[in-house]
Amino acid sequence: MTTKLGNLVLDRWVDGDGDGNVLTSAVSGDPVASITSDGLDFGAVLGHARRVGGANLRKLTFHERGDMLKALAQYLMEHKQEFYTLSTQTGATRADSWIDIDGGISTLFVFSSKGRREMPNDHVYLDGPPEAISRNGTFVGQHIYTPKLGAAVHINAFNFPCWGMLEKLAPTLLAGVPAIVKPASSTAYLTELMVRRINASGILPDGALQLICGGVGDLFDHLTCQDTIAFTGSKSTAEFLQAHPRVVSESVAFTAETDSLNASILGPDALPGTPEFGIFVKEVVREMTSKAGQKCTAIRRIIAPATIAAELTEALGKALGEIRIGNPASKDVDMGALASQGQRNEVRDRVRELAQQAEVVFGNDDDFDVIDADPRKGAFFMPTLLHCQRPLTSGAVHSVEAFGPVSTILPYQSLDEAIELARLGEGSLAGSIVSNDDAVARELVLGTAAYHGRMVIINRHCAAESTGHGSPLPHLVHGGPGRAGGGEEMGGIRGVKHYMQRTAIQGSPQTITAIGNRWTRGADENDPGVHPFRKTFEQLRIGDTLHTDSREVTLEDIQHFAEFTGDTFYAHTDEDAAAKNPFFDGRVAHGYLIVSFAAGLFVDPDFGPVLANYGVDDLRFAKPVNYGDTLKVRLTCKQKTLRAGSGYGEVRWDTEVTNQDDEVVAQYDVLTMVATDEQWASVQ
Repeated sequence: MTTKLGNLVLDRWVDGDGDGNVLTSAVSGDPVASITSDGLDFGAVLGHARRVGGANLRKLTFHERGDMLKALAQYLMEHKQEFYTLSTQTGATRADSWIDIDGGISTLFVFSSKGRREMPNDHVYLDGPPEAISRNGTFVGQHIYTPKLGAAVHINAFNFPCWGMLEKLAPTLLAGVPAIVKPASSTAYLTELMVRRINASGILPDGALQLICGGVGDLFDHLTCQDTIAFTGSKSTAEFLQAHPRVVSESVAFTAETDSLNASILGPDALPGTPEFGIFVKEVVREMTSKAGQKCTAIRRIIAPATIAAELTEALGKALGEIRIGNPASKDVDMGALASQGQRNEVRDRVRELAQQAEVVFGNDDDFDVIDADPRKGAFFMPTLLHCQRPLTSGAVHSVEAFGPVSTILPYQSLDEAIELARLGEGSLAGSIVSNDDAVARELVLGTAAYHGRMVIINRHCAAESTGHGSPLPHLVHGGPGRAGGGEEMGGIRGVKHYMQRTAIQGSPQTITAIGNRWTRGADENDPGVHPFRKTFEQLRIGDTLHTDSREVTLEDIQHFAEFTGDTFYAHTDEDAAAKNPFFDGRVAHGYLIVSFAAGLFVDPDFGPVLANYGVDDLRFAKPVNYGDTLKVRLTCKQKTLRAGSGYGEVRWDTEVTNQDDEVVAQYDVLTMVATDEQWASVQ
């Protein structure tokens, strides 16, 4: 009997009603599993996510959620071999599976790291500095992000059953929002296996993750303004879902990643024989054959100088002819099968459409060698290359996507024509330029960037380390305008914000400080009782403030600093020249002399809980300091971030240097590492 895929709902595995639809192996055509979600209470699924999952996740800080993602990634790494074994049934080679499985797990690691490094160990994310909106500073504004109080509905595509889930799941969970995952049916058996392992790990809190294998029933009828939809798939399906009455009436946030006729442009300098020509050929062949061309970022349009189109066609045909097709479990195979027989038939139909306006110059042959598999039963398709003689007037090459190992050469006569061809794709996820001429690269980027979510420029200097045309990275946005869906995913902390609400709050500096756990100028200053550098991380309070004694800056100080450091810039060493400067009225102190004197005023020299100064942020010099001026410092504990398990926390100090007239001459944040109670007790 065929195994029926389970649905993880309300924290238990539930079978859908009936036998469901049979899912078959892309390699052999044999049944792998059946799938159905009939009979599920989708309103209860959403309610459980909001009531249980959201509440549990919001109890955790960003750092605790980051630790959770790291633990999950480590757990999945330990179990990845069984994912690799099953992945071959989707038609994926070992290299294809590495992108899907290891790539997805690495996305968890990246978001874990960025969450712990770039977000506070808190429940509120502050968006930028405070906004001064009143004359006397008693009323200020601040943008904040907090988790939405709904669920994230993730609708994923068939081509990356692991990565497609994890790249959405990582920023969602880091934001503190529960997820309901709906994988594409044809490869859902691999997603289901991974979710079973995630669930068995016990790492995620109850309600944080639910899985629907099959249709979504009336799920959309229960959506609210607090929910978010992240969709990957066809543009037509995205448009259908976006038009759902509930999505419209509730203004449900909808992020779409859809069809994309991505282009790669070969620069006019990249002639045959240059490193760039070879790089381009390898890049195109890799993008055509990786995952059997079933990548939303794959190169569909090859934009190249008309003068070398014949040489490029020959080189690509030769390289494609060396690709070995067959059972992806075999080490002798370079390219596996498409995801299903239906997908193969779809690609065949699209190639027929393209062939009406372009000539097939390689492939599109049903009679080809297949290694260790029966081509009649598996969903194998030969890499196919077309050439379009008149690409500016041939609409199909810019509108028809064959979602497989298919690409079309589009020759151009000038850079303006190359730019126009790229734009005719009407929006794409990824574009690339292969050129060693930076002026050409700049012109192409400025002419086409508005139509792309991501662009990569490759030449001989970066090719060895380049991630290539079609590799989305968790650090950078993944999405694109127009045909590509108009959305974006990942992008580091930007991706996390998609699942949070940005709110402008206004109030007194003290109130804003209390809400955001970051001291705002004008808020209360606490008397620390002792020098704040004598306090451990736990003992420090936001607002603890030190007001220092003053120090006069002498001409001898300025002269000594210039000679000692070698910074003999005229403004510090030449009275007459300095007086000619419109900003000064004579010799002035070095900015770094001011910062150094400030440190001398506020630093407590004895061994103490402050372990190290690791930087200065947002340093600005507001007013020149002349010899004869006196300086004093206000040092305030601005923000605290505990690094759990490390023995220390990071403390940000708001630092303000003023002169004898109480005028601000410098402002900046000092960053220190401060020992915790436990660590400090152990070293005394």
